[in-house]
Amino acid sequence: MRRDAQAVILLLVGGGMLRLAWTGDYLNYVKPYAFWLIVPAGIILVLVAAITGVNAWLARREADDGHGHGEPKVAWLLLAPVVGMLLVAPDALGSYEAERTGTVVGAEEDRSSYPELPDDVDPVPLTLLDYAARAIFDEGQTLEGHNIQLRGFILYEGDEPQLARMVVSCCAADARPVKIGFDGDLPADLEPDQWVEVVGTYTDRQGRDEINGELVPYIAVESITPIPTPENEYQ
Repeated sequence: MRRDAQAVILLLVGGGMLRLAWTGDYLNYVKPYAFWLIVPAGIILVLVAAITGVNAWLARREADDGHGHGEPKVAWLLLAPVVGMLLVAPDALGSYEAERTGTVVGAEEDRSSYPELPDDVDPVPLTLLDYAARAIFDEGQTLEGHNIQLRGFILYEGDEPQLARMVVSCCAADARPVKIGFDGDLPADLEPDQWVEVVGTYTDRQGRDEINGELVPYIAVESITPIPTPENEYQ
């Protein structure tokens, strides 16, 4: 590939990484801490692109135009996937992936890892993973007597709506959902991928995930309120 083409590709990739960091769209792919890896990497790629471009320009000036053969123009087609990545960036993973992946809650945990919930906060905001772990492995002991607030998106297991959120260890490639079932009266207009805030109380009702057979805890619903999609959709 011609060096000027290399420079353009490096510039687009580096500039694309910086744009993702600036807009916050990088959170659709990686954990928040990766911001401090993406920005330096993007800057380095842009600098390398500038150096490569200058060197290519100097080399072209020194070359004998009468004997130069050039490079096949098809090499520029390598720009297509890079430009596509910048123009059509995929959204964060949602209900489509969650409905086809088993819940992440599936390994026994140490009960000592669940501190008591505060009595002066009502409702108590919890992540879906924290609620699910307390409900399954602690049998709800630290949940009883508290109103709980959960936030996630709607998915459907058959005809039954559930609350879910994708959990990532490093990036979207290892994302798996944590799922919570609903117990009680629900709005009739719940749509897949709709983000909601659920306030309710612990119930010992449990189900089984259709994908991997792991336990899925439920929450006794008091209210379900639509909310805007959060900036960081993963846990």
